Amino acid sequence: MSVKGVIFDMDGLIFDTEQLYYAGAQAAADTFGFPYDKELYLNLLGISDEEVIMRYHELFDEKFGVDTVTAFIEAAYENTRLLFAQGKATLKPGVMELLTYLKANKIKWVIASSNQRAVIDELLEQAELTAYFSTVVSAEDVPKAKPDPAIFLAAQNLLGTKKEETLVLEDSQNGVLAAYRAEIPVIMVPDLLPPDADLKNKTVAVVSSLHEVPKFLA
Repeated sequence: MSVKGVIFDMDGLIFDTEQLYYAGAQAAADTFGFPYDKELYLNLLGISDEEVIMRYHELFDEKFGVDTVTAFIEAAYENTRLLFAQGKATLKPGVMELLTYLKANKIKWVIASSNQRAVIDELLEQAELTAYFSTVVSAEDVPKAKPDPAIFLAAQNLLGTKKEETLVLEDSQNGVLAAYRAEIPVIMVPDLLPPDADLKNKTVAVVSSLHEVPKFLA
């Protein structure tokens, strides 16, 4: 590939946050007595906060009531933000090495994350990465979240690169599907869930860490 622009997902790719989101939600569910487990959390990976909230209400409103479900959601996010504030969101392997490679080879990059802009900014600031990611596309910038392609099309437009010269880096199924639907090549770096054969076929490659990405960029 001759790559001129790279689009990074954030959660589960740059930061090891997915376990923290699960821990925060599980602790809140235990407090409120909700039937919650990791399988349920994994089914919600890679979608927007708004869609997660809607799904929680669909699952729990009838039994627990709207107000209790809203309180559970608020507690889950508060638990997770506390973990972030404690510095628990560590960088995934190979992040700094890849950024150094991109800069040295004059390859542009951008974040396209389904997270809220405030959370993105908080995590980047804590990791002293704000200067590395001056361009960010967040959930607020597009009408629909992944697997809709809108976020990656917006990121590609900001990069000013052709689709075939652009590469998406993703860890989740919905992220890979969004890139595929945007017709932008994607490399998957699985975090919590490995891809099935069909998802693999929608990628350029599936790699174990960001350390392996540079060999696809030349």
